[in-house]
Amino acid sequence: MAASAPSPRGPSLSSAGRNYRFRRLGLALVLRDMRFGPGELGPGDRVPAFDLPVLGGGRIGDRDLPATGPLLLIFGSATCPVTDSAAPGLASLHGAFGDRVRFVLVNVREAHPGGNLPQPHTEAAKLAHADMLRLVHDIPYEVAVDDVDGTLHRAFGPKPNSAYLIGRDGTIQFRAHWANDHDALARALSQVIAGRRPSPESAGGTMRATVKMLPHLAPVLDRAGRGAWADMWRVAAPLALLATVLGWRGRRRVTRAAAPATSRRA
Repeated sequence: MAASAPSPRGPSLSSAGRNYRFRRLGLALVLRDMRFGPGELGPGDRVPAFDLPVLGGGRIGDRDLPATGPLLLIFGSATCPVTDSAAPGLASLHGAFGDRVRFVLVNVREAHPGGNLPQPHTEAAKLAHADMLRLVHDIPYEVAVDDVDGTLHRAFGPKPNSAYLIGRDGTIQFRAHWANDHDALARALSQVIAGRRPSPESAGGTMRATVKMLPHLAPVLDRAGRGAWADMWRVAAPLALLATVLGWRGRRRVTRAAAPATSRRA
């Protein structure tokens, strides 16, 4: 799978790829995910050259932009709770704007790798993870697949669920730190369609995004499999405790709803 080339000033592709495909979640990585760093792509920057396969056939690349129009490029994975929380709202936005803006979700490294969904080290494994991501959320728009070294993802700044609105000329017009900020994305999409530059040009809101993703954390860690929960307890015990409580309450509600009426009355 082809993607953009790494910066010659950065680490070699092999070492960068190894670092990118982390096996165990670490606190330093979580802290880096909380904010955009200096030098990471943002509004006014041109996107790097890229060419990625799309599930079901076809490709998506920077050379397509003049013909296909504005592009909403979203990064995500099957083990990212923010991706889970963002999916329904993004589907609604696609229903409202998808005829004028191309929506593409790029499957990247697993945010919470585990026994069921470890970091993919082959293109075939990464394609399989992307297919699961599409099926879990019934995604109605295109799902593309970055290479195993995350070449495109790293070029942007590898946040787990960021989103970028890109113009026909390849310039980033709007950047959302978290794709579950649906209100900010809707405003930016409306402004771009109307021929205006988005204002503001960027959206953060890490605390708000965290609150929205909390109900999704336990199901995502369960999906990831062995090791994902242990990593969460080790790195962010307060969030793991909240996820445990919310997950227990959610499972209890499901069990009660599924129980026969006579059993509930007993």
